[in-house]
Amino acid sequence: MKVLFMGDVVGKPGLLAVRTLLPRLIGRHSVDLVIANAENSEGGAGISPESAEQLLASEVNLLTSGNHFWTKKQILPWVEENPHLLLRPANYPKGAPGRGHTVIQTPDGRKLGVINLEGRVFMKPLDNPFALAPELVAELRKQTNCILVDMHCEATSEKNAMGAHLDGKVSAVVGTHTHVQTADERILPGGTAFITDVGMCGPLDSVIGIRKELSVERFLTLRHNQYEVAKNLVYLQGVVIDINEQTGKARSIERVREQLPGT
Repeated sequence: MKVLFMGDVVGKPGLLAVRTLLPRLIGRHSVDLVIANAENSEGGAGISPESAEQLLASEVNLLTSGNHFWTKKQILPWVEENPHLLLRPANYPKGAPGRGHTVIQTPDGRKLGVINLEGRVFMKPLDNPFALAPELVAELRKQTNCILVDMHCEATSEKNAMGAHLDGKVSAVVGTHTHVQTADERILPGGTAFITDVGMCGPLDSVIGIRKELSVERFLTLRHNQYEVAKNLVYLQGVVIDINEQTGKARSIERVREQLPGT
């Protein structure tokens, strides 16, 4: 089974990159399932029903998210109606809208379990993702050996620690949130594919997707300003993971980095 996981989709440029570039990537890599982190797909922060549906209409099978899931309130009733199409981090307190794990499947019935977690270093004091993850893995293993974890957090140490924690227990642990693609993709000793951050689908001529001038102004003045998504050097970034369906171990992990023509 080959899974393409795409990094945080940032605003309209990210949506356009996915819509334009994804079909050729699916063909080139013989991809079976596609997952995208969509937490910045609406205007650079948050998800709307419209941005979620645009991604799903672009051959994406499942959307994950992170701390910006809650930014656009209109997504809450939508996710209640579509809990298996858009995940929020599983370690939010009990009673939070939506769900944090699910199983998706290929047209011929092969299954992939997906878990969405959020870190706590430099972020909210959520429930402990390290304590929760093995419980969710055990639940998903009743249906499939193939499991992917989206670890959405700031600290590279926390992402690496989750990889070590789940090595041999899941097929892949991929980091999201920081929007900068790292070059440390590898198969861990227990057979789990890992990368600290898959990057983003959005403009690289920016500060993690936002216009450079606005970000610099915020650092200079320490005052809040309205972020605007940049437009130049738009890339689709992610990883393709090849999973042995019998064992659930990863055979390979390959970085993807493709520029949107005309940007």
